[in-house]
Amino acid sequence: MPQPESSIEKARTGVRRRDLRLLPLAGGVWAAALLCVFVPATSWWVMGGCGVGVVLTVIVTVRGASRWRQGAGLVVLLLAAMSATAVTASLVHPARERAAEWSGRVLEVAAEVTSSASVGQDGQLWFDAQTTSVGIRGEPASLSVPVRIGVEPGDGFDLGAGIRVVGQAMATDAGERSALVVFATEAEVVEPAGGVFGVAAGARQAFIDRSVRLPEPGAGLLPGLAVGDTRAVTEELTADMRTSGLSHLTAVSGANCAIVVGAVFWLTALCGGGRMLRVALAAIALSGFVVLVTPEPSVIRASVMAGVAMLAVMLGRPSAGAGMLALCAVMILLVDPWLAATPGFALSVVASGALILLAPPLSRGLTRWMPAPVALAVAVPLAAQLACGPIIALFADQQSLIGIAANLIAAPAAPVATVIGLLACLAAPVPPLADLLTASAWLPAAWIATTASTTARLPVAELPVPAGIGSSLLVLGVSGSLAVALVGTRVAPGIRTARLARLMRGSAASVLIVVVSLAAARLVLTGPLATATVPDGWAIAACDVGQGDALLVRSGEEVALIDAGPDPELLGACLTSLGITHVDLLVFSHFDLDHVGGAEAVYGKVDAVLHGPIADAADQRLLDGLAARGAKLTQTFAGQRGVLGSTDWRVLWPLRDSAVFPAGNDASVVMEFRGGAVPRSMFLGDLSAEAQRMLQRSAHLDKYSVVKVAHHGSADQDPGLYEAADPAAAIFTAGTGNDYGHPRADALDLLTATGSLNLRTDTQGRVLLGLRDDELQVWTEKAP
Repeated sequence: MPQPESSIEKARTGVRRRDLRLLPLAGGVWAAALLCVFVPATSWWVMGGCGVGVVLTVIVTVRGASRWRQGAGLVVLLLAAMSATAVTASLVHPARERAAEWSGRVLEVAAEVTSSASVGQDGQLWFDAQTTSVGIRGEPASLSVPVRIGVEPGDGFDLGAGIRVVGQAMATDAGERSALVVFATEAEVVEPAGGVFGVAAGARQAFIDRSVRLPEPGAGLLPGLAVGDTRAVTEELTADMRTSGLSHLTAVSGANCAIVVGAVFWLTALCGGGRMLRVALAAIALSGFVVLVTPEPSVIRASVMAGVAMLAVMLGRPSAGAGMLALCAVMILLVDPWLAATPGFALSVVASGALILLAPPLSRGLTRWMPAPVALAVAVPLAAQLACGPIIALFADQQSLIGIAANLIAAPAAPVATVIGLLACLAAPVPPLADLLTASAWLPAAWIATTASTTARLPVAELPVPAGIGSSLLVLGVSGSLAVALVGTRVAPGIRTARLARLMRGSAASVLIVVVSLAAARLVLTGPLATATVPDGWAIAACDVGQGDALLVRSGEEVALIDAGPDPELLGACLTSLGITHVDLLVFSHFDLDHVGGAEAVYGKVDAVLHGPIADAADQRLLDGLAARGAKLTQTFAGQRGVLGSTDWRVLWPLRDSAVFPAGNDASVVMEFRGGAVPRSMFLGDLSAEAQRMLQRSAHLDKYSVVKVAHHGSADQDPGLYEAADPAAAIFTAGTGNDYGHPRADALDLLTATGSLNLRTDTQGRVLLGLRDDELQVWTEKAP
């Protein structure tokens, strides 16, 4: 009896053929959704064009040859789904446009919370909500749109709660799921979450209270692993989890959902349950898990994707998994087209697809070097990393290089922490049992936290890659090459296919050789040879950290850091290149992000901190984080003095108890260094011309060898101050192609007129200065 073609193909290649016919459907709907949300005016055109396409396809199919009929059904389905997506977007656009008209105004908003809440970098509690009314205070009008709301941290903002807030609203960009962002100044819970959501909120809060009483590391992470609540996770651990590629464990993701489905499948099978019973119980458990952790859109999306992927594998139908996944993605986009523009949706779909399509061949390929169980364990995180890397490169400027190893180390602990944590949450009515289970879940959570902290500090933990399409294509090429090399190329016999296989293997090997060579070179240059090209005589360094300030003063073995720039990675790279491992004195001129955003790079490495006036709670949290890691804090004013090595320093500004210049740019701490082997220098923070004039009158300035020009070289400068300072060199700290036009031509001309040598980090990179025989020496990273 002749065998079916698919059976012959499988016998020849040893690979099961996949049913990929629905992938174009998902791709077409995704493209239509992106077009409709980014260019709203096209929604009706897409709907009309697809409708015409359906009619033409039917006509061609009916009147044409039979060869057209085979794919006609899929084409009609594709066009119909694209048209339905456009209709959904079109119906929502009018309400969003009405909401956008309120941008920039103070509004009263009544809404229902639709997501879990998390603490943002600004210290506010942020969550999504669906409005019921929007308008000026006292006169709200009925309007239903999704919004993002930030409030002061508090209790009661659980999913399903009715709230009323007053605050300034800002319209979002095209493609954003929320129509408005509301910065609330007043917020109240009008109607607490009730029913099943209220019960779930109470169980979650009880579990969180139990968890945070346990010691760190692990206490704050445990609620995130079990129920997706990340409010207790510290900023440092969040950064470590991101660097180590474990961030998917800190919130509800496909991994959590897969763990729940897998655990129920295994337990049911252990008890002798059949396949249908396993599927039914897994679906019930997954539904309960979604309710417990709040059924916000991201959770529903993750549960659908993970559930489909796991069920396809567990039911022994991986060949149908891709089609099921594509169909689920289409259904989700039909309901909410704006998800097409969210990175989380793309990562969920791609990671689930990788589990179905890429993990099995990777596992087979890896069995050439390791036992089958180990190969499978490696293949799962590796498939997700390879598939998600290009998407991450679109919006993130770092690629984790340690993610696969960290996931392998943390993988055994993640399901244990999740399952036991969930049991502890459900055991809340029996406090002794809940306490025991919570304590038991703490150990694997501590293991994961320690893994993240340890791997994130490895010298090659991550690679800086500028976010964008170019980086995404680069990562795609490297990921594809690695996949080809690991999977191998099992193909049917034939000259052409054999040549193609050899070409693919050769191309992949070439790409990997180049990548490994470049990585090794970078490792050497940023490691043992990092300081080889740095002159020994430097005393002042202006780091190239983009649009921000990060300057170093070195005297003997002691180092002062004036501001930390906007990015810890850029600051860390500069410190490493200069061989700086410890900072004796850290000065925050003020607390704008471009001056303090990189502080994480020096956590645990600082002895003392000088800072200016504190403006808000976020400033205090930053200082508290440094103090918790051993730094001594001092709020400084004009007149304070000290010694750095053999160099004297003095604070010139701000004046004590000044009501004229509140916290911010004009209250920047201005430092002067003189003596020893350090050129006499002054660092002006972000002072405006008015504050500069007051500084000149109060500080009685003398001549300086080096001046750090105020506010990145903005046009708001006082000529009198620079004429009095008469610097030999002026440092302009600015980012390449910044949106502010810094440094301004007026500022450059002003310093040139004083006879100064202008040094710019945006065009010359890192700038070093020092003294040799009382003459100023200058070294720049790049030619001007």
